[in-house]
Amino acid sequence: MIITSCSSTKRFADEDNSEDNKKFSGFEIGEASYYANEFNGKKTANGEIYDMDNLTAAHPYYPFNTIVRVINLSNNKSVEVRINDRMPYFKGRIIDLSYVAAKKIGMINSGIQKVKIVVVKWGSK
Repeated sequence: MIITSCSSTKRFADEDNSEDNKKFSGFEIGEASYYANEFNGKKTANGEIYDMDNLTAAHPYYPFNTIVRVINLSNNKSVEVRINDRMPYFKGRIIDLSYVAAKKIGMINSGIQKVKIVVVKWGSK
């Protein structure tokens, strides 16, 4: 079985923009995607090696090590992930999940899913 990423844009390291989290209202609703084989074993923005079997995710600006609960709004399944990477901007896209996190909330077949993100614990750089 071959699994590919939903994102066709190259992953990139970006400067952490922690000032943006001060504008956060408690939750976000938007689209989630996931990334898998193409990026497995490559370095994430925080310097870790991406493992598609870990419960991690990329977010545009949340501080690294922030823990968020991601709720699939089509089936109400949820998963908690740790932010360890950055993601390219796509209109409406708010998070890019690891393969195993996407699998846990039942979005592998759809590839992109409407979700709600709730911060459980803020991380730091």
